[in-house]
Amino acid sequence: MTALLGLNQVACIRGDRLLFENLSLSLGRADALWLRGPNGAGKSSLIRLAAGLLRPAAGTIERRERVALIDEASALDAELPLRRALDFWARIDTVDGHSVDRAMDDMALGSLAEVPVAMLSTGQRKRAAMVRVIASGAPIWLLDEPANGMDDAAQARLVAAIAKHRSNGGALLLASHFALAIADLAELDMDPVA
Repeated sequence: MTALLGLNQVACIRGDRLLFENLSLSLGRADALWLRGPNGAGKSSLIRLAAGLLRPAAGTIERRERVALIDEASALDAELPLRRALDFWARIDTVDGHSVDRAMDDMALGSLAEVPVAMLSTGQRKRAAMVRVIASGAPIWLLDEPANGMDDAAQARLVAAIAKHRSNGGALLLASHFALAIADLAELDMDPVA
């Protein structure tokens, strides 16, 4: 099976600090990997490397498909109503409005379409970021703490969206401080380099 995402002997240095080295992983269709570890272990940096936002200090990264990313920033224009902010990304991702509608339904945000992004709660902003990821149609999801601020119902919707994505052949790289009820989730413990 050809990997959608592969990292081979990757090292990451931030500032003068080595976060990790000799890290290799491969994600194929329907694979899911949970990055675990304490703050500062490099989980978010690994997600950013996989997205192409950082360069590895050593090693190689190969992406065979498009990626969609959630990180600490929602990347939605805070002044726009939610639907218009999401439509902006839909145009960039060249997806139609129906994809956004379905994703908004998946994350139960349809009733908030006209609410400015700045007025959304933390959990609603995370769900909105997830709408952007779902609607993108990207086969590789890179999710850094996607459930932060979500209540139990929103977390259940997140887990359902992940299951649907994987059943359609999508792959997931997840950084989270707490366990989500995701089936067949491989784990990678990222211990800080001494």
